[in-house]
Amino acid sequence: MPFFRRDERLQQLGDRILEATWARFPDLKRHQIAMTWLVYDEPIPVNTGGALTPEEFWKYPVRGFSYRGIEQIYPASVVKLFYLVAVAEWLEQGMIPPSAELDRAVRDMIVDSSNDATSLVVDVLTGTTSGPDLPPEPFETWKSQRNIVNRYFQSLGWVELEGINVNQKTWCDGPYGRERAFLGELRENRNTLTTDATARLIHSLMGGVAVSSKRSQAMMALMRRSLDAAELAADPENQVTGFLGEGLPPGAKLWSKAGWMSQVRHDAAYVELPDSIEGGTAKPRLPYVLVVFTEGKKQSQSEDLLPFVSRLVVEGMGEMGR
Repeated sequence: MPFFRRDERLQQLGDRILEATWARFPDLKRHQIAMTWLVYDEPIPVNTGGALTPEEFWKYPVRGFSYRGIEQIYPASVVKLFYLVAVAEWLEQGMIPPSAELDRAVRDMIVDSSNDATSLVVDVLTGTTSGPDLPPEPFETWKSQRNIVNRYFQSLGWVELEGINVNQKTWCDGPYGRERAFLGELRENRNTLTTDATARLIHSLMGGVAVSSKRSQAMMALMRRSLDAAELAADPENQVTGFLGEGLPPGAKLWSKAGWMSQVRHDAAYVELPDSIEGGTAKPRLPYVLVVFTEGKKQSQSEDLLPFVSRLVVEGMGEMGR
């Protein structure tokens, strides 16, 4: 069973959003998009500053919509959220020592989506390094070590994490040597995630129960995105323009991690919308998680697709009220 409950109203809105998206982007095939959308009702259990224990938090119901939410898709840089949580767990358990250089790499991995920083993070998590091909026996040991992050997430027992793969570094030009051999001749060992799995990870982060309350707060701080136009213009590599954040209204608050390469464009976000004004009275709106994965070369180059979906979700949130 998924961690969220299906909701008829949300299902109607989600279906309508997807139909409008396919109408607006006719080259987007129905198998080239996946989406998970969570809505938080009162009393809101997320972004509480860690006020809830894990036992309390997981008792709170959450409404959700999912379209192809269990499909395994190459996540690009969205996988860095999983490495972020793994680092926090390793540090919490004393499995790795803290260091300023690791802090710098973790920050750059999430804030700037640096692949070089991610390489160091994966090395630290797994005790492996990149390099030339290895003889068979040492390579088997190396491969086992590289799967330690997979084993950690499987140990959580979340049904949404079944079948995901988070054992590869992220690259600019691609892997070489032992990394290429580990990826597989047909890239069959590449990273894969689902929108449902990603949504649950963000849900736990925003609930303050990913690893610990303190570590969740620190991870959330790295995911926070500015929507200030001047700041975005000064940073062409920002993870807002061309992604879900671009579709948000002024005054919204965003925590997110985008992923983009030649064949995919993804984003995973937690959003708090500004109050709506009705009859001169401010009315708060419900917060939500939105994870959208899109595949295909044309979609990967589109800077309009994800903002379009985001704007429709904002409209849908307005219809739901609070």
